[in-house]
Amino acid sequence: MAEAGLRYKDKVVIVTGGSKGIGEGAVRVFVRNGSKVVICSRGEEAGKKLEAEMNTSGPGEAFFIPCDVTKEQDIRNVIDKTVEKYGRIDCLINNAGWHPPEQTIDDTSVEDFRSLLNLNLVSYFIASKFALPHLRKTQGNIINMSSLVGVIGQTHACAYVTTKGGITSFTRALAVDEAKYGVRVNTISPGNIWTPLWEGLSKVSQNPEAMVKGGEEAQLLGRMGTIEEAGQMCLFLAAEATFSTGTDLLLSGGAELNYGRKTRMVEKTNIYE
Repeated sequence: MAEAGLRYKDKVVIVTGGSKGIGEGAVRVFVRNGSKVVICSRGEEAGKKLEAEMNTSGPGEAFFIPCDVTKEQDIRNVIDKTVEKYGRIDCLINNAGWHPPEQTIDDTSVEDFRSLLNLNLVSYFIASKFALPHLRKTQGNIINMSSLVGVIGQTHACAYVTTKGGITSFTRALAVDEAKYGVRVNTISPGNIWTPLWEGLSKVSQNPEAMVKGGEEAQLLGRMGTIEEAGQMCLFLAAEATFSTGTDLLLSGGAELNYGRKTRMVEKTNIYE
């Protein structure tokens, strides 16, 4: 049994995209609950800074490994070094990804689409594939970070939404295959969580203030979620949700509920004219 207040003590967790945003939230929550957390990220400066902070705050620890998840060898290296250092893997959190600025399908090149698939979806497949031999030994679990828009869609985000829908489907299929090994595979689908990515997208919009306000008002709770809340949901799936696999937990503040205005007061184009 874990010590009181330490819900995932001495478990080994890998977080991709762990140096900022939702990944950072997961790192902080798991270290606070006694885990040994491997931070996987391209952002070396941010990753090392977070590693140093976590290793002075405890009670768990952090270990940063530079990684570009679009490169198979980098992901293999993270898995190998984690097992070399800690001897096991208990939880893989596939979180690394990107949301491009608004873009219609007409303005999205085929290469851009392939590139986003590689970053947002193929990397999850690769990390899961190479972590699973170790997760089977511990009867561990995989948490895949998807998105609410993978279910409900999103304006001018066809490529992004496709990658997130793929993540959710991949999770369910993998959960079926891995159940015989006692490995659980689940998805979290956030709505609007205030992250550096969200902030960056708002700054390049035509009206940043209005975009942020709209993001806040999209939830029934009237605000965006926090990276801390995202980390807490990851911890719940890893530590307590031991009878859950193939599930998709919404972290949305109720954004998907109730009717909302879908049309805009713009000039309509009649395609039959």
